[in-house]
Amino acid sequence: MTRTRRAAFAAAALIAAIGLAALGVWQIERRAWKHELIAAVETRIHAPPVAAPGPDRWDAVNAKDDAYRRVTASGTFRHDRETLVQAVTERGAGYWVVTPLETPGFALLVNRGFVSKDRQDATARAAGNVAGPVTVTGLLRVTEPGGAFLRSNDPAAGRWFSRDVAAIARARGLGRTAPYFVDADASPNPGGYPVGGLTVVRFRDHHMVYALTWFALCALSLFFAWRLWRIRE
Repeated sequence: MTRTRRAAFAAAALIAAIGLAALGVWQIERRAWKHELIAAVETRIHAPPVAAPGPDRWDAVNAKDDAYRRVTASGTFRHDRETLVQAVTERGAGYWVVTPLETPGFALLVNRGFVSKDRQDATARAAGNVAGPVTVTGLLRVTEPGGAFLRSNDPAAGRWFSRDVAAIARARGLGRTAPYFVDADASPNPGGYPVGGLTVVRFRDHHMVYALTWFALCALSLFFAWRLWRIRE
């Protein structure tokens, strides 16, 4: 290999090393951000509940600042317009029961909790479908548009794999609907169903592994560049 070609390869290796180091630093920054988010969520889920955001605040609702915030809302459930969303929980496979709560001025989708497949029919849990005014407390969740991994929601067929607020509102003919939904807490429903309070708050933190990988590749690139410079004619 000529000196010119070695120099070119060495320069490319140095450029690659700089890029890999930048990726490693970025992952460290992402890890710090993730830890800040985890701390914020831990504070939110244990804080006293606040009123569910109304229409005047909907534009400001976002995952970073509001996800898993404890909220409360009062109204009347529209059990005739509930939506079953497929779910897998610590209780096994079944469905989330997502029901519109008619509050003064807007509808709010509430994930009332989990039911097993043998209770997907509302008649099998009729005692839990309370009529009249209720107050719901739970965790604010951002919408889940589209569906789940490799499984798209099919409103026409009534197959739902994610809690897509806008799509469910359209399918159920709801009026003005909050752009988020609420996971109800563990307060028991009459008859025991649906079972609320099953929200899983989990944040995967692989950033350090990724950072170490990028830094290792950076070191390998630097070694490669050094070896090229060391080679003599």
